[in-house]
Amino acid sequence: MQDIILKTIHIEHARQGSYFTVPFEVPENVERLSLRYDYPRRPGVDHDLPNGRYTARDEVNIIDLGLIAPDGRQVGASGSDKLAFTVSETDATPGYIPGPIRPGTWQILVGAYKVEPGGVTVEYEITLDHKVRRLFRGDLHAHTLASDGVHTLEELAWKAKRNGLDFVAVTDHNQFVSAAQLPRIDGITLIPGVEWTHYQGHANFLGVDEPYDGSFFTNTFEETQAKFESARRRGATITVNHPLDENCGFRYDMARLPFDCLEVWNGPMRENNFKAIGLWQQMLSTGRKIPISGGSDYHRDTPFIFLGGPTMGLYAGSRGAGDLLAALRAGNGFITFAPNGPTVELTAGDAILGESVRWAEVRELRIQADGLLKDDVLRVVTAASSDVLLQAPADGSADLVYQMAAPGFARVEILRAFLPGVPMLPALLSNPIYFDEG
Repeated sequence: MQDIILKTIHIEHARQGSYFTVPFEVPENVERLSLRYDYPRRPGVDHDLPNGRYTARDEVNIIDLGLIAPDGRQVGASGSDKLAFTVSETDATPGYIPGPIRPGTWQILVGAYKVEPGGVTVEYEITLDHKVRRLFRGDLHAHTLASDGVHTLEELAWKAKRNGLDFVAVTDHNQFVSAAQLPRIDGITLIPGVEWTHYQGHANFLGVDEPYDGSFFTNTFEETQAKFESARRRGATITVNHPLDENCGFRYDMARLPFDCLEVWNGPMRENNFKAIGLWQQMLSTGRKIPISGGSDYHRDTPFIFLGGPTMGLYAGSRGAGDLLAALRAGNGFITFAPNGPTVELTAGDAILGESVRWAEVRELRIQADGLLKDDVLRVVTAASSDVLLQAPADGSADLVYQMAAPGFARVEILRAFLPGVPMLPALLSNPIYFDEG
């Protein structure tokens, strides 16, 4: 969906050498702002000659261009060099700064550098592209050589792009990275983060430059609690990492710490991930609405570890870090074993993954799964049961329905035999849709 705003102004010669602004309104949920303008910079003037005609094109008007955000910040200024620009959170025309398109009053910066005696008419066309929720794939747990990884930030971004990802979170151990430090690679969103790494547990603080002041270390629960509460106040998305890992599990009382997500799939599927999934299932069964996250915990390539193994699939309004993390916190997504793994969409009425409906009004869950291979098993897991809905008869996709017998939650697992003769393992885990009482 697009909105197009047209603005026409006439600049009198008396305003030559001055600057002024032209305001326009931007609504909520705009992903991209594009602007183009036109004016007679070199109008043609015909001169009759004895043997024909000559058209002179003197530069009689020069109108400079810029953009100012609702908070007064200069987004860009391109002089008269460009007749168009575009800005979004993930990219922008050179000379303009990428950033979220906030709702409010924006201003076109007009520079009347040169104006002919009769004045000049300038026409502006502003295009606002609205956010449309769609699937983005990424890795929420990756390290660089700033801690114990082997890649620079730029190398990590290029590897993510080659692996078919849309985003990757930079989560070095106890090392902050600011958004300004992150390289811009077309098609890849790098999310600033840090893996707070302690002898008693690890957690990712995502989306802010400095989630807490001072050093990372703590020696009491109260000091740890202060770090988490600081991260929450500053807007970080907090994920408790590999909570039941035998070597670096999370030993704090999670009920006393603020967090947004539980990392239930860390790197290759193995015993501590199954335990984490079990812990999550227990939380869901007691009525807690806890979204899941997954990431490779990538440091370097090994036979079993690769960037995007597993991949977090998020249904978000844009590839901007803010929208991706909002979708993560809302549970609008699933985890799949690799960037090319199966995908799933769950709906119940108007609700999608991570959202809630009233069981008295909506009881049917619709499941659309794609990327299935022959013999894949798709099952629905609730607090009371695990029901197999399909064993794929061939490679393909599925469109299924499931009736909720009682209030609670319903989530989907897709199981796959990755090698002949070995037990089936999860190829996908989804967040639930919640069917509330009342």
